[in-house]
Amino acid sequence: MALRFERDRPRLRAVAYRILGSLSEADDALQDAWLRADRADTSDVANPSGWLTTVVARVCLNMLRARAGRREDPLDDAAPAPRPGGGSADPEEEAQLADSVGIALLIVLDTLGPAERLAFVLHDMFDVPFDDIAALLGKTPAATRQLASRARRRVRGVPAPEADTPRRRRAVDAYLAATRGGDFDALVSLLHPDVVLRADAAVVPTPEPVVMSGREPVARGAMASMARARSAAVVLVDGVPGIATAAHGRLGVVLRFTFGGDGLITGIDVAAEPERLAALDLTGAGVS
Repeated sequence: MALRFERDRPRLRAVAYRILGSLSEADDALQDAWLRADRADTSDVANPSGWLTTVVARVCLNMLRARAGRREDPLDDAAPAPRPGGGSADPEEEAQLADSVGIALLIVLDTLGPAERLAFVLHDMFDVPFDDIAALLGKTPAATRQLASRARRRVRGVPAPEADTPRRRRAVDAYLAATRGGDFDALVSLLHPDVVLRADAAVVPTPEPVVMSGREPVARGAMASMARARSAAVVLVDGVPGIATAAHGRLGVVLRFTFGGDGLITGIDVAAEPERLAALDLTGAGVS
């Protein structure tokens, strides 16, 4: 079993990362899963790889449920806890993994309940049969199919039926690209001269919410968030193209945009307070 675990480690790590969205937590889940596997009587296990996947998934499910119970914690307290021994995941490796999986997908997955997320990841990404997932969740196969189906609809997303949605999507794409690339002039060109940005106090953080107006002040404020933009992606926010960020698998900040008749951005609402984030309907926007 030890040899099988090492052979399967890359796949097991991939399963854990997609379920948890955090590389450090995925590595912790693998460590916990191996301790459980090492203590178990596996003499009757006919499919060691499938059994190990189930063990890892069960550990991840417990971690997701514990995380869901901490949703109301302040944002500063929601950061991943230090790993045993003081180690930490390699930020560059985590960024590469997020890019390979899709940041938008990770953001949307973080809005799902633990059971939905597990059912979708195991079935749609790793071809685990619904019967096996149902046994893990303690549900019927039919109920498990429904969980995966609901998750799939959220991942795919359905834009609001507005004629200018494609134009807005292009503008939001350009906004994110300009912010990531530090292209001040490109960002200014997307903003209306009287654009107003409102941000929750938790965004900076500051004692009070932040309000700024004018295309250049707003653009300078966006330039200050270049590092955060690296973990951001375009998603649908209440059916309308917006931007969300998620570092270490946690939804952090959501940007909602309003537009003028000329297609320029007239308003940016930046939400980071937990209760506001929980009230938003985030779905995929062409997520694969």
